[in-house]
Amino acid sequence: MSATPEHAPASPPAPAAAAQLLARIRADRRADRWVPAFERDWAGALEDSRHSYSLAPLYDVVREWQVRLDTAPAVDAFLDSGKDDSDFVPLEDVLGPRR
Repeated sequence: MSATPEHAPASPPAPAAAAQLLARIRADRRADRWVPAFERDWAGALEDSRHSYSLAPLYDVVREWQVRLDTAPAVDAFLDSGKDDSDFVPLEDVLGPRR
């Protein structure tokens, strides 16, 4: 038996992570759609944080958008390959429901 938890919680993002993330989003070709979506998610997380006195909603937004940006090239490559994507998995099933 081990005293180490099976699933250790993820460490919180760096304090400047949201600003760095927003800069990455603005540099992306999808910036016209993604910047307003990130700002909406961030505003909702700020409101949740105010009510819960927890930074977890903000951390969740940063992590979700980091994953989205990190996987965007693979998604683009898949779509450009012309492969059939009719049996897709909804993003909410992977990342969880949006707030």
